[in-house]
Amino acid sequence: MAEDRRKRATVTPVYLDYQATTPLAPEAFEAMVPLLRDQFGNPHSAHRMGRQAAAVVEVARDAVSAALGLPGGRLVFTSGATEALNIAISGAARLAGPDRRKIVTIATEHAAVRDTVEAMAHHGYEAVLLPVGPDGLVDLERARREIDTGTALVAAMLVNNEIGVIQPVEALASLARDAGALFLCDAVQGFGRVPMPANADMIAISAHKVHGPKGIGGLWLRDGLTLPPLIHGGGQEGGLRSGTLSPALCAGFGAAARLLDSHMQSDAAHVEMLWNAALALFPGWTVNGSMTRRYHGNLNIRRAGLDGARLLSDCRDVSFSLGSACASGSGRPSHVLQALGLSQKEAGGSVRIGFGRYTTLEELERAGEAINRAAGQQDLPPQGAL
Repeated sequence: MAEDRRKRATVTPVYLDYQATTPLAPEAFEAMVPLLRDQFGNPHSAHRMGRQAAAVVEVARDAVSAALGLPGGRLVFTSGATEALNIAISGAARLAGPDRRKIVTIATEHAAVRDTVEAMAHHGYEAVLLPVGPDGLVDLERARREIDTGTALVAAMLVNNEIGVIQPVEALASLARDAGALFLCDAVQGFGRVPMPANADMIAISAHKVHGPKGIGGLWLRDGLTLPPLIHGGGQEGGLRSGTLSPALCAGFGAAARLLDSHMQSDAAHVEMLWNAALALFPGWTVNGSMTRRYHGNLNIRRAGLDGARLLSDCRDVSFSLGSACASGSGRPSHVLQALGLSQKEAGGSVRIGFGRYTTLEELERAGEAINRAAGQQDLPPQGAL
């Protein structure tokens, strides 16, 4: 018994939950340390230390803006993507005229969008959740019928956080523009991995999903777009987002963004290698969502009869997920998997495996062996090939 405990203590855990958060890049950590330890000036102060801190913020802003790869626009730093999405949704709704009371989004959106859109319904707005097919993709014809001259805002996620499917956001943005509505893209999972929609009005991003620190995100706004603020106070960030910025978090975000540019090709090749390996590691499992329109760093799979919660408990040395980290403790079945038409039992037998820059093939293989072994102990019915 004691020997078993010692063996377990020496096992290095495998991290496969990149959609929940990514490991902090060493370069981002090093960029933050001096600002946490020595260069502690308030970036909104007029003295020398304040100006030095403000310069750090602006260098970081330029780096994140460059990584977005979009012409023009301005980037507002926020506490994270949830705040950025709330600013965008509530601001766009209040900016619209009285004849535009509809907010259109997709049934598989992150709770930061879905819940905010549904909250706006209590203020006289109509919330429209577009359905998706079994592949997780929105029906553009249905979207075309719903996005009309009464629409204030269309909001859509670029890469789904649970199943990794890539929505046709540029087509949705065009429909919004044709109807005179604004378009918001939740690009949290897609930033640095797939191209940003060039015709979006607003884009929300997060640092900790791209090897930056937690506690900071951003909202990109196209040129000429001014929103009413959600938070009032000192008028920071161009008056849109009051509050003292953390130069350390900004610097960490900036360093992570610069790495996105320099590692883009190598990161993509590494993820593709891991994706192909993962498909071979999980025979007998079914992939949830489109196989052709998806980001390959997200593998959401299921097996008939599997108890996902038991599997997670049995694989203590592997960090993976049963769905969105933001809703995993709620006890509710995944609204994303239900939107695909999966039963509650099928959704409960699904797991999400996420990998990226710092995942090794050896780690993935070791995790695949552990997951398959634990699943096999549940006496599951035989399945076909992946």
